[in-house]
Amino acid sequence: ELGCYGSTQVKSPNIDRLAERGTVFERAYCQQTVCNPSRASLLTGMRPDTLRVWDLPTHFRVHKPNAVTLPQLFKNSGYHAQCVGKIFHNWRQDEWKGDEASWSVPSVLHYANHGADKAQVEGKAPPNLASGKGGIECRDVPDNAYYDGRVAETAIQVMGELQQKGKPFFFAVGFWKPHTPFNAPKKYWDLYDRDKLVLPKRVIAPDNVPEIALEGCSRYTGGADSETLREMHHGHLAAISYLDAQVGTVLDELDRLGLRDSTHIVFWSDHGIHIGEHGLLNKTTAFEIDARVPIIIAKAGQTKGQCTSSLVELMDIYPTLAEWCGLEAPAEIEGVSLVPVLENPTAVVRTSAMTQTPRPNYPKGK
Repeated sequence: ELGCYGSTQVKSPNIDRLAERGTVFERAYCQQTVCNPSRASLLTGMRPDTLRVWDLPTHFRVHKPNAVTLPQLFKNSGYHAQCVGKIFHNWRQDEWKGDEASWSVPSVLHYANHGADKAQVEGKAPPNLASGKGGIECRDVPDNAYYDGRVAETAIQVMGELQQKGKPFFFAVGFWKPHTPFNAPKKYWDLYDRDKLVLPKRVIAPDNVPEIALEGCSRYTGGADSETLREMHHGHLAAISYLDAQVGTVLDELDRLGLRDSTHIVFWSDHGIHIGEHGLLNKTTAFEIDARVPIIIAKAGQTKGQCTSSLVELMDIYPTLAEWCGLEAPAEIEGVSLVPVLENPTAVVRTSAMTQTPRPNYPKGK
């Protein structure tokens, strides 16, 4: 649901602006359709089966204690490596604090769980104008009432400090939205007319699909035009536009500081989500809507955008950045460099892309 990926109803001007000067990967896939394994895979360049990480609680260093993560590679190569927000999936792994070995300074702005993102304002919070079902929230509050607004503010502060340091940096900024709860400030809900939203046409399982393909995902049974479904899609779009505004804030500051022409930018997401499609809610399937993810890569100084249909996987980001910056990636990584595709969007670096999800779901580290 981004304009640069063909969505006609979402409002995502800032991410679309990044796409206009970068490479949009139209067929990019995550390694597993849930947060922790997908992030662990991207950040180590190794598959979930290699890491033995298939659930939320298991930290990748349990089985791969000597893995060199992507930010760690840069830190070990003389870069300042810093993180604001959700990059490693840490809230089920608090004792790991994300991954302290990866950063030059401690990472900041994590919360205990996804339901902890309550509006923080002076005095009493304005009323919730949404139903409140499933955490859906529409309050007339500023952007920084929620975590992503504070992540963007902190990122701006850190970028100013990074510029003053005058040394190369690896800076990771992690936003939560549009993950549930859909609780963007009211002004982002106001961007959309709920009655005109395009909803999924089919909210039952595909014909002849094996039951195991649907396992582990919550079921939606409310019909194709229920008010609940309409509100969920409204909240999802509002959350995307809220995220887009925070991305824009960070990109604008990069411009203001004069860092854009010397900074490679990678925008990515860890998995997709169902909101009624196939009669499902949430994630953890191997359907396209869960498995396909956005990746936009803008090389430093790039001014002309391009799209590619070349198959890629999230873990390919690791060797790509290593090659671009002249660093030697560890021999054990399983991703492949996307530099050939970035130089020629018709290039092929993979003949297939693999996304997996365990059955039964979340096998607790087995």
